[in-house]
Amino acid sequence: MSEQSLQQDERIPLYIRAAEQIRQGDYNVEVPVTPDDDLGLLGQALQELAQTLERHYRSLRKLDQITTHINAGLLLDEILEIVYRDFREIIPYNRIGFSLMTDDGQAVRARWAKTDQPELKLTVGYEQPLAGSSLEQILKTGCPRIINDLEAYLAQKPTSESTRLIMEEGIRASLTCPLIANGVPVGFMFFSSTAPNTYADVHVDSFMRIAQQLSVIVGKGRLVSELAEQKAAIEQQNQELRRLSEQKNALLGMAAHDLRNPISYIQMTTDFLLDPAIGLSDEDRRNILADLRHQAEHMSGLLNDLLDVTQIESGKLELNPQPVALDVFLQEAVRRQNRLSALKGTTVEFEAAPAGLAQADPVRLRQVIDNLLSNAVKYSPAGSTVRVILARLDGTWRVDVADEGAGITAEDRSRLFTAFARLSARPTGGESSTGLGLAITRRIVEAHGGQIGVASEPGRGATFWFTLPAV
Repeated sequence: MSEQSLQQDERIPLYIRAAEQIRQGDYNVEVPVTPDDDLGLLGQALQELAQTLERHYRSLRKLDQITTHINAGLLLDEILEIVYRDFREIIPYNRIGFSLMTDDGQAVRARWAKTDQPELKLTVGYEQPLAGSSLEQILKTGCPRIINDLEAYLAQKPTSESTRLIMEEGIRASLTCPLIANGVPVGFMFFSSTAPNTYADVHVDSFMRIAQQLSVIVGKGRLVSELAEQKAAIEQQNQELRRLSEQKNALLGMAAHDLRNPISYIQMTTDFLLDPAIGLSDEDRRNILADLRHQAEHMSGLLNDLLDVTQIESGKLELNPQPVALDVFLQEAVRRQNRLSALKGTTVEFEAAPAGLAQADPVRLRQVIDNLLSNAVKYSPAGSTVRVILARLDGTWRVDVADEGAGITAEDRSRLFTAFARLSARPTGGESSTGLGLAITRRIVEAHGGQIGVASEPGRGATFWFTLPAV
């Protein structure tokens, strides 16, 4: 074509206008690409340039939108959901996986994954060592890795468990982007497709830019998530501190209330005994001293309960487990309780049980048994019977303490094993209660690896039970 005919070619003004459109950011250009001469090839190149720049613009715009979401405070999982939803305009995929470096930097652990396929095989929590792996090479180069034929790749590396798992999901091509923020490896983004050769025509430099942007985005999202988790942990600690403070106030209030009466009684009685003008017979003196001893025992029991619950709540409950012959242990506990319940006319019976050993701390186990037995006697009418039943289950022992009292309402059952629980039922002989015994009992049983519970209906008695591991 001559210079004159070139100047007169009507396509030239169209190409100049298209170039100006592209310069101004308008990539929707239409130019003639025929005939197949030099000018036609120029038109085709202009169209391809416009399409490439439009894809690049869309990619940057999408990344900018995600960055805007992050600056609004989105958490890591929310960011990854946005990437999965919106990145198809940038990269084709059926599956996206996200993995993080472990804290020691020695392994990679799957943190998040989503797919449009029926099932995930490579799931969250999957971990593989970094040393000697292909991922280590990706981090060293800092370049994305493209595998367009995973079947061929697995044939070359048949020991690659992660490749086998994603192929079971139907994946046949993958793009792995290293995430490196401020020179520090963060993890990897895995874009995967069910179609082979999905990433054959992509340009690595484009994905380098995407990987760099994702590194910043994911790094910031991870930081926001960690801050949110720390905030939640601090709030949980604050709630626990508030609970402990309330419990401390309850302990002090209960101690002040429950100790005031016996202390006042002791003071009054000792003043009475010290008054030389009052003549007392030996029998009256013995009765008064017995009452004083009873009040002192009540205060001692209260203080022991307060110390126990404080020790348990502070996590300082220590056990000294050893083999315990439960049948012998329970027989002795029943004999001991019968001496105390005789005045009320209540009988405690132990049903014959098979011999065997449980793993328990004898001191703490006595505390559990004595508490359940004294409660059963306390809430049983005079002349009734409390039964202790021992049974061997698979790998455990179960102890039942059944009374013939008024039973326990559903509302009371929900509060039974909590500290300071005051039930609607009242002791049948006017006995006192701190409201701590069952809470302490539950913690001791659970510290042994056992369970505790109650079966009861109003008017039909109650059966408290607990389990212990067998030797």
